[in-house]
Amino acid sequence: MTPRTTANSRFWKQKAADYVLSRRNADGGYTFWQGADSNAQDTYYGLAIMRLLASPLPNVGETVKWLRGFELGNVYSYYYVGKSLLLCGETMDDRFKKYVGSAIMSRRHFESVDVYVEFASEFQAASMVLEIARLVEFDLDDRGGGLVDWLLGFRNRDGGFGVHENSNINSTYYAVSSLRMLGFDINRMQDTVAFVRKCEKPNGGFTVIPHAYEPYVEYTFYGVMALEALNEKCRFPSRTVDFLLRCQNNNGGFARSDLGVSAFEYTFQAVNVMQKLAQP
Repeated sequence: MTPRTTANSRFWKQKAADYVLSRRNADGGYTFWQGADSNAQDTYYGLAIMRLLASPLPNVGETVKWLRGFELGNVYSYYYVGKSLLLCGETMDDRFKKYVGSAIMSRRHFESVDVYVEFASEFQAASMVLEIARLVEFDLDDRGGGLVDWLLGFRNRDGGFGVHENSNINSTYYAVSSLRMLGFDINRMQDTVAFVRKCEKPNGGFTVIPHAYEPYVEYTFYGVMALEALNEKCRFPSRTVDFLLRCQNNNGGFARSDLGVSAFEYTFQAVNVMQKLAQP
């Protein structure tokens, strides 16, 4: 690690924790935009950041009460509320297992590949369903094979994943992560490793596609996490950490680049990567 990175490790961590705590609302939930209503996504990211930083969660009982009262509807609410409850030391009730069962039986997240601007990938919802299934110990039995084939149908000639033969780091991460949860032999995917490597920048960070110029926090997260799922490691850890530190704003939160607004999602992604790269 560079001297700058090592010397500032305790400082950036405390700033990040203070940022999260300053966005905690009186109802126990969290929001990245100070003064806005609590929401499930930011509550999950806020709790996860604090856990990654080994910082205590304040008034967990209030947060649990808020989570238990949250109306569950789509896959995102089930995912963020369920994982938040686990971070608070609670369990997912029967609603989560029933939801997973209905989602997998209907295949509603395993057929459509429409992608909207606010979604990270066409495979994000499918990955969320599979992760909830793993956490509640839902038995996929013979349905797992069909889901593997569905995902592999979006594997492109360059080894990456994406619709219309357009590979990108986001979709590649979600596809690889899902395949691993389904028990697919990841060691067979060396061409996918090669695709991810082409998105890795020698100066630190990852880009959304090979040969793109600018790395961003979310692409760096997806790149490092995809490599981890593929039993590989980042080749430029100190430069990647240095890039991420440049994305931390004065309020302690991280933006997607060195210019931008702090958000819980980017902060979670940056902290997660720096912890995985053995930042002391």
